[in-house]
Amino acid sequence: MNRKLKLLAALASVAIAVPAFVSAQSAAPGSAPPASVPAAAAATSDASLNGKLAWYGRKFAGRKTASGERFNPDAMTMAHKTLPFGTLVKVTNPRNGKSVTLRVNDRGPTQPDRVGDVSLAAARALGMARAGVIDAELQVVSEPALKKK
Repeated sequence: MNRKLKLLAALASVAIAVPAFVSAQSAAPGSAPPASVPAAAAATSDASLNGKLAWYGRKFAGRKTASGERFNPDAMTMAHKTLPFGTLVKVTNPRNGKSVTLRVNDRGPTQPDRVGDVSLAAARALGMARAGVIDAELQVVSEPALKKK
């Protein structure tokens, strides 16, 4: 399977798992997810994921991220559970229409109802710094180039 399909499969699994977990916590083990959960995301370059986003800021400045680089709250970066480091993701705040393109450089969030965490600079650009958590749309713009061995 090529990298793009793997990436889309990862997005689809998160899109399916999170709503299924939240809305069907009392469902019997092995039962099908609710009808409102899509069977799979479309295998196109414009596959998107909707969910809650939070931001993290200055208290983490200088700490190493999961990718090994130091966290900079003024950089346009984000944490995501499964997308490869270096992936560019367009994040949109549907309440105000503001969008930014962020680079994945960390893992997270740890909360099961969230799809990502963004830097303070990204939160300000999205108009969410005061709210702390918003509903957002994530769309993969590009994935990192393969490293040559």
